[in-house]
Amino acid sequence: MPSLKYVGADLEGRPNVCVKMDLVSIPFETESFDAVICIHVLEHVNDDRQAIREMHRVLKPGGWAFISVPIRLDEKTFEDPAIRDPVERRRAFGEEQHVRYYGYDLTERLEQSGFQVQLDLGNKLDQQTRNKYGLREDENIFYCTKT
Repeated sequence: MPSLKYVGADLEGRPNVCVKMDLVSIPFETESFDAVICIHVLEHVNDDRQAIREMHRVLKPGGWAFISVPIRLDEKTFEDPAIRDPVERRRAFGEEQHVRYYGYDLTERLEQSGFQVQLDLGNKLDQQTRNKYGLREDENIFYCTKT
């Protein structure tokens, strides 16, 4: 059985991660990873389009990314960089550190960076699978591939 090698990353450089890095400037060579998992991160990143381009850049051809964010699939993404007050951010985006609330157009953002995108709705997964991967029933996973 092949061994799995992974790199955990975090902007703050917490003790349980391998690399302190900013997702908008990933410090790894182009086409150096088979997979990227980005769960509940992009809603915190000011330049999410650049972060998505970086994830695409570091993936090998045939690589994949799992991306999940808080999302409303019946609305367009709402972002307003002028909203900086934590109370107003909570009201607008759901949490004080979020800078946007994603909508149905996230697929378009991902595709603009070169990904092929498939959306898997968490409520279509059985409870055992959701428990195994720590997913909520309302979790939506964007499965992105690089050709």
